[in-house]
Amino acid sequence: MRLYNVTFDAQDPGALAAFWSAVLERPVADGSNEFAAFIEGTPNWIFIAVPEGKTAKNRMHVDLDADDLAAARVRLEELGATYVHEQEQYGLHWMTFQDPEGNEFCAAAHA
Repeated sequence: MRLYNVTFDAQDPGALAAFWSAVLERPVADGSNEFAAFIEGTPNWIFIAVPEGKTAKNRMHVDLDADDLAAARVRLEELGATYVHEQEQYGLHWMTFQDPEGNEFCAAAHA
């Protein structure tokens, strides 16, 4: 088995795909529409329209690796992410953010 897709429920799939496209520096795929938007690559990222908004904390989230965590914070906020907090636990140092629809994700400098 291999990871094939990272899939998000979204109220605006195109806008959320555009945010993550900018974060990941990967283009939104042709054929994306108001019902589903895609970022191709490994893994694929898919954003599917649902009628309801996010209501609780994610039980699963993505972690991004950054060369410079402070610069990553500035870039993510410029792209539309919301900074939540910074943590240092378990020998790890990371920052937690929310994407424009409130999905939590983290950025850390793993090197």
